[in-house]
Formats: sequence, structure tokens, C-alpha cells
Amino acid sequence: MDLELRHLRLLVAVVDTGSFTDAAVELGTSQASVSRGLRSLERLLGVRLLHRTSRAVAPTTAGVQVLSRARNLLAEADNLVREATTGHTRLRLGHAWAALGGHTAEFQRRWHERHPGVELILVRNNTPTGGLAEGTCDLAVVRTPVDLHRYAHATVAHESRYVAMASDDPWARRRSIPLEDIRSRTVVVDRRTGTTTLDLWPEGRRPGVDYTADIDDWLAAIATGQYLGVTPQATTTQYRRDGIAYRRVRDAEPVPVRLIWHRHDPHPMTRAAVALLGEL
Repeated sequence: MDLELRHLRLLVAVVDTGSFTDAAVELGTSQASVSRGLRSLERLLGVRLLHRTSRAVAPTTAGVQVLSRARNLLAEADNLVREATTGHTRLRLGHAWAALGGHTAEFQRRWHERHPGVELILVRNNTPTGGLAEGTCDLAVVRTPVDLHRYAHATVAHESRYVAMASDDPWARRRSIPLEDIRSRTVVVDRRTGTTTLDLWPEGRRPGVDYTADIDDWLAAIATGQYLGVTPQATTTQYRRDGIAYRRVRDAEPVPVRLIWHRHDPHPMTRAAVALLGEL
């Protein structure tokens, strides 16, 4: 016999209601069916899950552990069904770091005004495709190179690069920083989703480098004063932090901002999203 979601629902219902009788009422089945289902689950797992008395039902030590996992699995199953049955009444927009930067709030506001029947959900995913490859979003905003043969795309903007530094860094008194100066410092880079590579500088004239794997770790490292970061303009508005200052890099190539989606199965609202981003 294979484990089924109905077995887990029986366990959760019995514990939550406190009795087999009440669980049967809640699930719209018989008490005998609940009892058989719980016995089947215990045989399948090879452990006793419930202490049964004439007055109460309580989970065993093993039952507590199974109950916790059961709740998580049932929640995930419910989410799967809900996402599949809502069709195209929601649009999930993925991003790795900075969403739409200073345009994020305005994009959300205008989307709600123009498309009230389609819920917009911003989803942060620390992956190179902003969650598109992982299936956690319908569209993604990316600033790093991706396989443009695999994904359809639209370039919606180009952003200037900025230097992130500790707010008490002497360079914070300057209005802009040339790339040549940065090579005398150590740069912290998110090698998975960051937009900065050492190719920004000529070979032999490159800064020292250290690596991180998340925007919060990146900011924390910079705040120590030991490192600089180089980042697109969107970061400067999306991640304003005490202890961090941003100054424009005056002579670096801008960063292309692309919206990407699955080429063969685009969300119906893809073109609407591209058009709105183009306006902003």
C-alpha cells in the first residue's frame, strides 16, 4: 500500500478534533473508515501514531513528528491545487535581487488599476533565472546573462552601475567613482545572481575579490568597510540600508534589464507586463 494524502488528512483531523467520531463528522465519512485509515497508516509507517483511550486521543512521540510533516505536505498539496485551478487569475513575477528597483511600487499600483482581475505577486528567488527555471514564477526580471535561446525575452531597460560602500568610507564624499579606482580595493561578488564580474576591468588591472551568496550577506560584508560592491541602480532604491552608501560608477557599461518567460507556454498577461514595464 502506498502513502496517500487521505491517510494524512485522517491523522490531522483526529488530532485536531480530539476524537475519531468528530474527525469522521468533519471529513464526511464514518468512524469505522477513520479507524481503518489510521490503522493502515500505522502499518505502512511501522510506528504507533496515536495514544487511544476511552476519553481522549493524543499523538505519540513518533506521531508528533509525522503530524508536523503531514501538515506541511497537505499545505503544499493544497497550494498545488489552488495554483492549478486559479488558471491565469494571478501573475507571479520573479526576481533575484532588486525587482524593478525604484519602479517596483508604481508597477504594482498601475497593474492593480489596469488588471484588477489578475493578482500580481512578486517572488524573490536567489537563482540565475529569478525562479523561472524552478517553476516558482511565470515571468522573471533578470540582470544577468541567461540562455536567450531557451527563454523568450524583452529588454525593458538599461541601468547604470553604482558602487556600494560603507557610509563612513572616504569615497562616500565623492559624487562618482571611476572603475580604475575600484581596482585598488576588494570587491564582494555574488557569483550566482550578481551582475558584477572581474571582466569589468582589464586583465592584470583587476581588484581583489571575495564571494557571497545572498543580497543580505553582500550588504553585511560591505557595511564592515572591508569591501566594495558594484551593482545596478535598482539596488540603490530597493536596498537602502543604514551603514551603506551608493555612488555612481562613471565609466562602466550599463546593465541590461530583461523580462524572460517560457517561450512555448507564456502567461497570457506577458505582453501586458512588457508594455507596462516599457512605460516605466
